[in-house]
Amino acid sequence: EEDLLNDVCREVVEKWSEAQIVDAKEKKEDEIQAIASMMEKQARIVVKPKEVSQEEKQRKAALLAQYANVTDEEEYPFPDPAETRASSALNTLPALFRNTNVEDVVNARKLERELLRDEFQKKKEQDKLQREKDKLAKQERKEKEKKRTQKGERKR
Repeated sequence: EEDLLNDVCREVVEKWSEAQIVDAKEKKEDEIQAIASMMEKQARIVVKPKEVSQEEKQRKAALLAQYANVTDEEEYPFPDPAETRASSALNTLPALFRNTNVEDVVNARKLERELLRDEFQKKKEQDKLQREKDKLAKQERKEKEKKRTQKGERKR
């Protein structure tokens, strides 16, 4: 019985190994088939060229010309970045649009500085008034103390 059992086990293992090899080959063939079908689908897809109107072509040409002018005017080696920022903020090239980011930031900072300056002035004035009030209150306390001591002296 043991010999028969070993033979049966060996046969089961062999059949299982053969089935695994066949499955692996089928999987590879399936993958190859899937890749081939994807490639065929991609080959069938035709990309239509985008239709661009004459107006859009003119806009694009104007934009490219504008940037071409900017690059033609630049120097090599490039100037100091601080100078570049200052000059670019002041330069106004005729363009289809105007970049106002730098101006907006500069204006926002100016406004912020003015507000801080105003707040500082107000605080300064309030501090001055408070010092005057404190000085008057101190003086009044001294006078009251003086009057109290004078009354005490008179009673004696």
